[in-house]
Amino acid sequence: MNRTCFYDFHCQSGAKIVDFFGWEMPVMYRSVHEEHRQVRSYGGVFDVSHMGRLRLSGGGARRLLERVLTRRIGDMAPSTCRYSLVCNEQGGTLDDVIVYRFDDHWLLVVNASNREKIVAHLELQQGGAVGVTIEDQTMSTGMVAVQGPEVMRIIGDFSTEIPTLKRYAFCVKDLLVLKLIVSRTGYTGEDGVEVIVGAKMAETVLKLLMPDRGEGDASRLAPVGLGARDSLRLEAGMPLYGHELDEQTDPISAGLSFAVSFDKKDQDGGEPFIGQAALESVAASPQRRLVGLKLDGRRTARQSMPVLIGERQVGAVTSGCVSPTLEVPIAMAYVQVDDSAESTDVDIDMGRGRVAAQIVPLPFYRRGSREQGAGSA
Repeated sequence: MNRTCFYDFHCQSGAKIVDFFGWEMPVMYRSVHEEHRQVRSYGGVFDVSHMGRLRLSGGGARRLLERVLTRRIGDMAPSTCRYSLVCNEQGGTLDDVIVYRFDDHWLLVVNASNREKIVAHLELQQGGAVGVTIEDQTMSTGMVAVQGPEVMRIIGDFSTEIPTLKRYAFCVKDLLVLKLIVSRTGYTGEDGVEVIVGAKMAETVLKLLMPDRGEGDASRLAPVGLGARDSLRLEAGMPLYGHELDEQTDPISAGLSFAVSFDKKDQDGGEPFIGQAALESVAASPQRRLVGLKLDGRRTARQSMPVLIGERQVGAVTSGCVSPTLEVPIAMAYVQVDDSAESTDVDIDMGRGRVAAQIVPLPFYRRGSREQGAGSA
């Protein structure tokens, strides 16, 4: 079992620790709903150090990444980052990633469950050629996500530069003995940042962000576990690897066409990216689509539950929860394109009976729009 550099903090803070893809991680400190609302109303701090951080350098690094990633990265300015995907030749998703461009190297942030697979994939595509160095920095660094509507105001108390960052931009900050990579990114649907720091100084970042707080004090940042991170991202309609994405699922069907650059070869004069031909075929004739579902009642849909119209199965659930913000059960599901129109009435087969549901727009929740009702944003 792996432990992040914040493990002692989690134990001292009373976290419930679970095995998450071989990492001992906090699923919650108080309750999932309380932590979820903390992020939506004020702000929370997540340990995301289990995610892989891969440094690529050398003259061939950009070309390797253009070959491996679905999205063009050669036009990225330094100090920007970009969401992309890694696909196999069949167009299935090996992982979804964030790529950072520095002046002299690249940083790839990958999912914890896929880190070793992506390292092996990069090394295979590199083919032993000189000019690319791949360094796995996961164990030597820590990473936290700070998310919520008050986060940028709080950060403004000790940095004037960070609150001015545009979405998907980053800066490198030296604060006394701390060297931080701070990006305006996140996975909750709220504003905020993600911070990468050397493992030996990682807990100092937590002390900076979360000074001693009184019991029940919601007016400061608080630690948040993986449980709330999942319900937050689901409300925001963000795909999760292993649920909405896997090696049999393409990014076009997942609604991620913005992260697929079919014209990369023409623009850059290079090779097609891996899986491009398969994804072009899907884009020309999509068969299924990721949709949002609002359920009647209070029961929660679970992954793989069939979605039905009458007696005909038209899809399957990928994720579900009772939304703490909207106070209704919500889910995402893949549904056949011809049956995926908004407002379509469906049933979800829960094994011991069916629950009525309706297809609604994604995301369920959008920052700045806090109406009660799924699909209203």
